[in-house]
Amino acid sequence: IEHEEGRINFKCLPNHEDWLLRPVIKGMCKYESLIDGTLDLADIALMNDALDVVADNEFLIEEARERESKGA
Repeated sequence: IEHEEGRINFKCLPNHEDWLLRPVIKGMCKYESLIDGTLDLADIALMNDALDVVADNEFLIEEARERESKGA
């Protein structure tokens, strides 16, 4: 499935399971913890929120570096 945002076509799993698997992919938890109920949706949501904050901050840092290099 493709999503268009701007000029980038982002891909995701058919039922958006990638949201559930994102913390696993990023090494924050194990897949088994999702399956056995160790983690619940609130845990997954919190981990995804934290990953979003990290991504947003990395983007802001990159933007600042680009502005700085253009102004120098």
